[in-house]
Amino acid sequence: MEELDLKELFRIFWNKKVEILLIILIFMVIGAIYTIGFVKPIYSSSTTLVLASSGNTNSANTNSITATDVTLNSKLVSTYSELVKSKNILRQVISNLKINVDEGTLRGNVSVKSVKDTELIEIIVNNENPMHAAQIANEIAKVFTEKVKEIYNINNIQVVDEAEKATAPSNINHSKDIVIFAFIGLVVAVAYVLIANMLDTTIKTAEDVEKGFQIPVIASIPYIERFEIEKGGKR
Repeated sequence: MEELDLKELFRIFWNKKVEILLIILIFMVIGAIYTIGFVKPIYSSSTTLVLASSGNTNSANTNSITATDVTLNSKLVSTYSELVKSKNILRQVISNLKINVDEGTLRGNVSVKSVKDTELIEIIVNNENPMHAAQIANEIAKVFTEKVKEIYNINNIQVVDEAEKATAPSNINHSKDIVIFAFIGLVVAVAYVLIANMLDTTIKTAEDVEKGFQIPVIASIPYIERFEIEKGGKR
């Protein structure tokens, strides 16, 4: 393909502006149909836990926090984040709620985030039913707290925010999806114009003759439409 300067590229794209706009519009319509009709809404609910006092469960005073508690809790954050999605906890949650879901599917719908440089753990549950998402998140927090007491014999987990029913899907953003499809349409349109121009070997201007045959153009004969000739003959 011959080198094209910016002026020529602009001319090529300007001549194809209708096709470019049409392709972008088609992709935007496809994006709207996809995001509205084919994306299954998923709802997310989260509960936040904080590692507080690590006092022994048999101790009368479990509310005081010492430097040792803070150091211990910081080290336990990563361990607790993995423990949340353990088989024993998820199986207990399924049993308690009597939900019809297998352990692997539930694990795939649960994510755990530990906030950097803090003692906060966020448990996030995704589900097609917003109420179920909130119930599962709260039940995981409850079972997890009990399991920690059983394993470590400490009571250092407190619920900061309970999960609530989501009001809108977390995986659907109509505007964002349409913009993405519009961008894809723009890329496709640009590729179409460039390829079409590369495959087009017709001569359109005197400059094309000079570039193709390396000879100067001495004269040119203007093309006159037939109806213009007939119109001129009636004068």
